[in-house]
Amino acid sequence: MADIFDLFKKIERAGTPSGEPITHLVVGLGNPGDKYLYTRHNAGFLTLDYIAEKAGVKVDRSKFKALTSEAVIGGKRVLLMKPQTFMNLSGEAVRGAADFYKIAPENVTVICDDINLAPGKLRIRKKGSDGGQKGLRSIIEHLGSDAFPRIRMGVGAKPHPEYDLADWVLGEFPKADRELFFTAMGNASDALPLIIGGDIDKAMSQFN
Repeated sequence: MADIFDLFKKIERAGTPSGEPITHLVVGLGNPGDKYLYTRHNAGFLTLDYIAEKAGVKVDRSKFKALTSEAVIGGKRVLLMKPQTFMNLSGEAVRGAADFYKIAPENVTVICDDINLAPGKLRIRKKGSDGGQKGLRSIIEHLGSDAFPRIRMGVGAKPHPEYDLADWVLGEFPKADRELFFTAMGNASDALPLIIGGDIDKAMSQFN
């Protein structure tokens, strides 16, 4: 997977945080630790790192039980977050930041993996159930709402029904899927300014 991140050096960086107040959260979901770095379940972390690189920042400041950074995206000042609580407790970090900055659920965008989508595909939604994704479930519980945008990143389905789901999502992307996933990260990055700027319908129409 490291070959994908070599491409980050070629990404055009844009903007630095302004003095405006933080009005939005962008949360990438995953599990902390090097052994999980390039796994399917870390699709949210990987995508957030891509977005941060494009914005010219690094998500490395410890705050709200997460690694964070600030950036300007879609004309808004946002806090980028990678919760460090492990997937099923992600809501603790999100709730802490949302409470501190007084950010409503509709201004929280969550990026996560989705086994029901093929690698290279993404699905943007305004709100909805967790769909079995434990990080989303935790965020819904802690925010008391499912009315927040999410970008689901395709990681592919289990090869057969008997395959253990945990083993699948905690497995690394095969080389054949890496370029497809890199394309999806680019699409998520392009969709994000539309979502944050209030034009999620256009983002869904263009990228779903």
